[in-house]
Amino acid sequence: MKESRRQKKVASLIKEVLGQILIDTVKDSFGSSLLTITQIAITKDLKTAHVYLSLLEKEHKEPILKMLDERVGYFRKYIASRTDLKYNPMLIFSYDPVLDYEEKIDALLDKIKNDEKSG
Repeated sequence: MKESRRQKKVASLIKEVLGQILIDTVKDSFGSSLLTITQIAITKDLKTAHVYLSLLEKEHKEPILKMLDERVGYFRKYIASRTDLKYNPMLIFSYDPVLDYEEKIDALLDKIKNDEKSG
């Protein structure tokens, strides 16, 4: 499904506004956990935003996602106060597994490389 230009603009705006408040919220609650918004996918009607996150400290994944879900109303209000969007989208936070896949692929490539050297 191809995103429209409007969807891309809204996603970019939400990513910019939400980025710093999420980092501050996680830092206040969990110390120095590194959090990155990897992608925001907006539905065609602009009423739902799927926010995909990556975390450096994977052991904090579940507690952080739970905390973000509990504070979704606050984040929506924050976005509404700093943007002029017709619809303030519902936020759905999800862990982005892309970094895990990349780590697995790197490990497999390293293993193949080491096997070739030793074999």
